Amino acid sequence: MTLSKKTSRRTFLKQSTAALGGVTAFHVFPARVLGQDGQPAPSDTIVLGNIGVGGRGSAFVRPGMTAAVCDVDANHLKAADERMQGKAALYKDYRDLLDRKDIDAVTIGTPDHWHGLMTIHACEAGKDVYVEKPACKYIEEGREMVNAARRYARVVQVGSQGRSTDAAYHACRYIRNGNLGKVSRVTCWHYENPVGDWTPNTTPPPELDWDLWLGPARWMPYNPNKVHFNFRWLLDFGGGQIRDRGAHVMSVALWCMNADQQGPVSVEATGEPPHQGIWDCPPTMEITYEFKNPDWTMTWSQPGEKLLDAPFGAKYWGDKDTLIVTGGDGGCGTEEKAMQYTPPSDGVDVFRSPGHFENWLDCVKTREKPVMDIEAGYRVAVLCILGNISYRLGRKLEWDAEKEQVINDDEANRFLQLVGRGPWNL
Repeated sequence: MTLSKKTSRRTFLKQSTAALGGVTAFHVFPARVLGQDGQPAPSDTIVLGNIGVGGRGSAFVRPGMTAAVCDVDANHLKAADERMQGKAALYKDYRDLLDRKDIDAVTIGTPDHWHGLMTIHACEAGKDVYVEKPACKYIEEGREMVNAARRYARVVQVGSQGRSTDAAYHACRYIRNGNLGKVSRVTCWHYENPVGDWTPNTTPPPELDWDLWLGPARWMPYNPNKVHFNFRWLLDFGGGQIRDRGAHVMSVALWCMNADQQGPVSVEATGEPPHQGIWDCPPTMEITYEFKNPDWTMTWSQPGEKLLDAPFGAKYWGDKDTLIVTGGDGGCGTEEKAMQYTPPSDGVDVFRSPGHFENWLDCVKTREKPVMDIEAGYRVAVLCILGNISYRLGRKLEWDAEKEQVINDDEANRFLQLVGRGPWNL
């Protein structure tokens, strides 16, 4: 799976120094800063590289830990360089960063369509990985992410940080200790996808390498409403709220239901497509997931009934009681009965994360699996992916979770595979 660097690598120094406004594209530092030659790094053990440092990815740039940053947008690099006060190497091509032997671990905060390949290549390069959610864009690449993490003994955490919140911890142990009885239904709600406008295509700005931003995605003309935050509203790059927030809400749901190893047997989605604008994710969407052994269903309603005045979340329906868990990302909440509950001495307890990023750093040191290990993150991404495929095809999918194939549906199975573009293939 290793890519040749011969045909596509471009150094940032040659092409983007002007766009950075004079910032030097590559900084060289003594071993004491990077943890080389037996010298401890400022983090004491971990030297970090950050891939994708705009938006969410900028939160991972850590003075004292970060040794290198990478982004295809020179403005993002310039902002990261200023935050690091010139104390990090700057790259445009992530493979140059992965070549560095002094870097122990990387964060990946790129658009969704890059998560898979970058994680696989980072594992091959011997780096531990914190990759933003959702884990993958295609089921084929998601399975290869898991395989790469196991093959190269890497710690890979997916950034569905709801599992590291206090509310989710209390809700999970409340549910797993049987306080709701047998839970047969989980109903998730979220507000609609936005509808775009007809902003025309144009020439990419000089600070952005549009071809490298597209990477494995199919080529299309540049449009300012396709990049950065707005990639979420195109099926080619993101996939709407079901992938963006669904990867949070359903991560907490699978954890509470102790279903990280359980896949659905069927997925059925309906939705109303947008009637204007360049974004193609459906504003409204309803998805039903059926699970067997144990039997339960999960629904995604967009929009759905808003509970506890929260914009998104899930309600768990047991034969004894119900429980609401709001949010799913870093802003989880739940009902007081769960927050005040203490399991009996012989009851079920669950892992209490010190924080999502902190849990990952701890596991990099201990080599334990993190709270949102890549296998669990991949399982959540499968739900998001299948929901969008069912919507696009307009029919129910019967899913074989063991073979990871749609049963008797060759057309649907073609949507599972990363086609790639140019050198960007599995």
